Amino acid sequence: MAKDSPHQTHYTRQIQYLLAKVYGRSAVKDSLLDRAIGYFEHEEFRPSDEKISTDESQLEQMQRTERHSSLLSISLAIIELAEGESYAENNRKSSQFLGTIQLISPTEGRRVATSNEQSKSIYKAVLCLRLLDRLILEGHMAEPYINKFLIDVTPKQYIHFASHDSDAHQRFTAQVKIPLVMAALLQDIGNYHPKAQAVLCGGNGTLDPFRTLEVKERKELLQINYRETLKYLSEGIGMPTFVGNTKIERDKFLVDEQGKLSFIKLLLKTSVNPKNTIGNVLKVPQIYTSIILSTKENYNYKLLPQVFQVLNKNAELGACSQSVVDSLYAITGMFPQGFGIVYMPLGGIGEQGECYEYAIVNNLYPVKAEHPNCRMATRKLTFIGYGQNLLIPNNSNLYFTQTAKKLARLSKERLNEILELLSSNSQERKELDLLPRCWHANEFFSVKVNQNLWNKADS
Repeated sequence: MAKDSPHQTHYTRQIQYLLAKVYGRSAVKDSLLDRAIGYFEHEEFRPSDEKISTDESQLEQMQRTERHSSLLSISLAIIELAEGESYAENNRKSSQFLGTIQLISPTEGRRVATSNEQSKSIYKAVLCLRLLDRLILEGHMAEPYINKFLIDVTPKQYIHFASHDSDAHQRFTAQVKIPLVMAALLQDIGNYHPKAQAVLCGGNGTLDPFRTLEVKERKELLQINYRETLKYLSEGIGMPTFVGNTKIERDKFLVDEQGKLSFIKLLLKTSVNPKNTIGNVLKVPQIYTSIILSTKENYNYKLLPQVFQVLNKNAELGACSQSVVDSLYAITGMFPQGFGIVYMPLGGIGEQGECYEYAIVNNLYPVKAEHPNCRMATRKLTFIGYGQNLLIPNNSNLYFTQTAKKLARLSKERLNEILELLSSNSQERKELDLLPRCWHANEFFSVKVNQNLWNKADS
């Protein structure tokens, strides 16, 4: 279990520990990524006509068991941190999960691409879970495999699934949600196969793996990733070994495990060209995450709220389903979790004052997509650790040009005065816009007392 740090809450440490367990690299090589790379390298450089001894066969089975066990353990940890005993709790915990990843991720400098690459698969997995919930509640779930675990569960009952039928809920989690998380974690693992790395880094390993690829390179990489991810799932992980006593138990175990494995394969295969299939549950969060946690050189924090312009364009081109994009928009709204909002507060008589304040997006499902649910980070131009929750309409949010124009009439001296109070040093002030449209909240969040953005401050 993650240890508490003097600079982080226990929860923040848990998230960082989990990120390291998935895409981290370490000397003990026990992350999901390390295990996959070890498998790929062993398979790539093993002679195709090599005969495998009984001992080697047993060792490979043991390694498969370890890989499956590790993947299952990580998936369970993600679900534990992203879900509670009710639909409302699922959304609150997922807000905290997604927001924490955003707020511990650098938004400027050389580490952005590397950090985002490490965080993407977990972030995407959490979005997949919430999107699954939304599609079921909307009555848009047409996948037979999923629906067979929802017999006699209406959308209204699904909101309280855990308390409505605990056994059915546990089975649904085991047979549907865990495989969905596994698929999200594995979707791009084939990019770490030696052949894929040769495309990304060049034959001598000197190219920037995060550069924009040529069309031919991108096509080759997609093919390698697809092929090697499916091979790793089937041959590198496979199904766990049965541990039990009776034939009835074994038969049920085999049916369940084969069902999960087939479902993961279905998700991975259909996500490539999802049309109106279940593949959208993976594809739409994948596109969203690739922008919010972009690894590209042109990453620009200020442009993150434009993510749905890209998603809508993808839907228009037939790369994903528009209705599923709309469902995700209802969940996240325009502004991603953890995004720094700059807003004009109301004065004592309902008039907007001649200043702006900082807030952080901290909740899913805004009533209106452009009106984010936030937590105050400053009050009267002073940073505070225990602000209240508030909804920020677009006529108060400086991200919108029309709102920013309201403050543009303030004198340069007044704007400098505000900036001086809200920046930590003169060097930082030089780099900030005089009239900011958003703010980078990472430094604020790095202080332990400011990491309680999701406690019940206004109850």
